[in-house]
Amino acid sequence: MNPAPRREAITGLVLCGGRGTRMGGVEKALLPWAGRPLLAKVLERLVPQVGGVALNVNREAARYAGFGLPLWPDADDSLPGPLAGWQAALGRMPTEWLLSVPCDTPGLPTDLAERLAAPLAGPGAPPLAIATTADGPQPVFALLHRSLAPAVAAALTRGERGVQRFARTLGAAEVHFADAAAFADLDTPEDLARLAPR
Repeated sequence: MNPAPRREAITGLVLCGGRGTRMGGVEKALLPWAGRPLLAKVLERLVPQVGGVALNVNREAARYAGFGLPLWPDADDSLPGPLAGWQAALGRMPTEWLLSVPCDTPGLPTDLAERLAAPLAGPGAPPLAIATTADGPQPVFALLHRSLAPAVAAALTRGERGVQRFARTLGAAEVHFADAAAFADLDTPEDLARLAPR
């Protein structure tokens, strides 16, 4: 029986490479949150769960360099979305597994990796697990095996952009999280104001 992925076998990837359109085109990960960049809070919750962390970054690399982490940009500058971030990481990471999270969810679960890893053990287990809540699938919160690199590349070549469709095609395991608020993302200035720590 294949064991569940262990912490040291997982690279964490924070997806910071998007357009930030609904936030006015700014780098959401660098917005202030409780006196620090939002990314610092995300890393605080992610780092203990994985063997190492990298950032998928396509703009303002000099500002992100201050975090002292590897910066892995998309293969092209069209900013096609999370699948391109996965492709960037799968081609560079030193581990077997990748844990993907967005940069704008400061409340992400501290047991995300452990819970997503559980259904990936044993014969016939899928190579991908995603989080889901009462609000529906949260497919950018995903744990996937490096063997999916060709499938990700092929999906991008076909023009696919949706992570949820890709996950469904692969028969991804869905892991339910009861606390939907942990996955709340800061997409707009209104979200930032509403969810800001008091």
